[in-house]
Amino acid sequence: MRPLAHRLRRRLPGLAGGILVAFVMVVLFGPVLMLALFSFNDSSIISLPWEGFTTKWYEEAWSNGQARDAVVNSLIVATIVMVLSVVLGTLAAWGLTRLRFRGRGFIAGLNGAVLVVPWLIIGVAGLIFFSEIGVSLSLETITLMHLVVTFPLVVAIVSAGLVRFQRSLEEAAIDLGATQRQMLRYVVLPQVGPSIAAASIFAFAWSFNNFEISFFNGGFEQTFPVWVFSILRQSENLPVVNAVSTVIAAAQILAVFGAWALMKRLTRSEGEGSETLTGLLTGGAR
Repeated sequence: MRPLAHRLRRRLPGLAGGILVAFVMVVLFGPVLMLALFSFNDSSIISLPWEGFTTKWYEEAWSNGQARDAVVNSLIVATIVMVLSVVLGTLAAWGLTRLRFRGRGFIAGLNGAVLVVPWLIIGVAGLIFFSEIGVSLSLETITLMHLVVTFPLVVAIVSAGLVRFQRSLEEAAIDLGATQRQMLRYVVLPQVGPSIAAASIFAFAWSFNNFEISFFNGGFEQTFPVWVFSILRQSENLPVVNAVSTVIAAAQILAVFGAWALMKRLTRSEGEGSETLTGLLTGGAR
């Protein structure tokens, strides 16, 4: 009995952890799997029993011009927001973590405060602001307001990576004769590359999936979440939304895994380059 009880005590933490992980996976991905499942159901009502397999909802979604335009608008806005927020956010994170100046703490706190403000308030504030200055609502105003909420997120993520990075490695590279460009490329970027990749993924996802800000600042131009909200007022359109959402969810999951694999490969190659550079500099110093 004692050996059996001992084995149970040893396996209990692992078993409990596995159950917890399984529960979290079901909660997170269960609704998406159900959405994908019913997108092939030959019925306009999400209910059981299953009435038959069909792909007509995907064909109808593909022939829907408004759906295509909404997805394209979201892709354009999210791509622009991702590029701008990553470039500007990385520069700002470098300044906050590497420079010492008066008011640095206040600026960092102000940047973090934006992350806790509800998107609904930011969306209404943007609507009031553009109305007061006489700017017509369009995809450009959506892009500007999305940048307001994604830029602080990028700063926070990249800053966390820079804070964990040992500055002694930067100093060692400079002491060994590396230029600032070589130090950034071969020493800093391989270390903070995963943080930048994560910030890019989150920035794109935040912008693409944002509804509140897009709804109040888009005018007559719709992004994908706004189009979904407008079309769901008629219940018969629900299968079409399921089909489009399934394709987008699958594309986003593949993009995340693809970005992760690419970043892992680039980090490995940059790490090899860093070792080569260090060896050359060490040999030169000798």
